[in-house]
Amino acid sequence: MDYGKYKYEANLKAREARKNQANTVQKEIRMGLKIDTHDYETKRRNVEKFLDGGDKVKVIIRFRGREQSRPERGVKLLQRMAEDVSEYGFVESHPRQDGRNMVMVFGPHKKKAQAMAEARKRKTDAEKAAARGKDDESAPEAEAGAES
Repeated sequence: MDYGKYKYEANLKAREARKNQANTVQKEIRMGLKIDTHDYETKRRNVEKFLDGGDKVKVIIRFRGREQSRPERGVKLLQRMAEDVSEYGFVESHPRQDGRNMVMVFGPHKKKAQAMAEARKRKTDAEKAAARGKDDESAPEAEAGAES
């Protein structure tokens, strides 16, 4: 094998490695202590979406005024969130008070690269299905044109 071919293949491998490299991002969800049920469900769905995509999620509860004297309510809300999203991720850091905020971090069960590979596979499968759908639609038109 000559040096040029070796260098070319090494470059291809490096490019492929960069393409599949996982850039973990930490997403952030903020909510108040007095969050309504529908608002909570929306935040929960966003956390699930981020974890399913392979990102870490930092959930922040903001305490205002006299709410700061009841940190156990914040812990209870964060534990509820942890139970609700347990099938998508795990608790990376338990609730801790940080000034006026209480913070908890969730990590995904699957890695970012694995999530990206699954998304890429779904996309190519959808494109193949769409291409097959177009082929099926054009076939009857060709037959109808041949009959005339």
